[in-house]
Amino acid sequence: MARKLRFIGTDSKVDGCPALHTDEGTGEVIVQGAPVTDPEDLAQLRHLGAGEAAVAVPRELLVNWGPKERERVPEMVDREAFRRLFETFQHTAWRLETRGGYASDREDPDYQEFLATGSAPCDLNEPWFVNIKAQTQAGKTVGRVRIADKPMTTGQRFLLDYSRCNAAVGEDIRYLWREDAAELPAEDFWIFDSRLVALLHFDDADTIVNIELITEPAEVVRYATVRDAARHHAVPFGQFAATE
Repeated sequence: MARKLRFIGTDSKVDGCPALHTDEGTGEVIVQGAPVTDPEDLAQLRHLGAGEAAVAVPRELLVNWGPKERERVPEMVDREAFRRLFETFQHTAWRLETRGGYASDREDPDYQEFLATGSAPCDLNEPWFVNIKAQTQAGKTVGRVRIADKPMTTGQRFLLDYSRCNAAVGEDIRYLWREDAAELPAEDFWIFDSRLVALLHFDDADTIVNIELITEPAEVVRYATVRDAARHHAVPFGQFAATE
């Protein structure tokens, strides 16, 4: 069975080599670089077994992108600490939403109104909207890209309708069809100021079970790269709704 490899990073400024990848199944790190082939060089290597290869990579590649811990211990935060991130970020807060629906939406009275009438009400006095409006009016940027299925689930249609509420307080809401998002990970996360990631873990009922903070630079850069790719390909929600 083929490995499931995930790109970690590269120090190359041009062609992307050398680089590091990780095997998401085993945790092994795959080093990509120029092969060492000179017989005199190979003769100096210890413990090079049959079928093994040696590659040469810059020291900076391993310093900047190599795992910093042998076994990473996730750092979890409670809901209150997570909520405070939306009040204390300095420049940007951005989210990728990849699921077909969310339990928190289905528990919202606005969702029931949407099911009954086809449109959800907007109460811009809710704490979320009050805070986000204050942040965006202060010059900060808040945005999301939402991945949508064909056909859209009821939960996704609710969020598309509700996007007008988010936009009313300054959020930049964009959409991308899942078939056009094959290169993006199936992960839901917020990234704050390009330095901290809050990775959201869900159960099979679409309920958040825990929130993991990630600050390791190489991992944060990976999520920032995902953000940039998603924003590049996604379209504003109004344009998306007109073609849905």
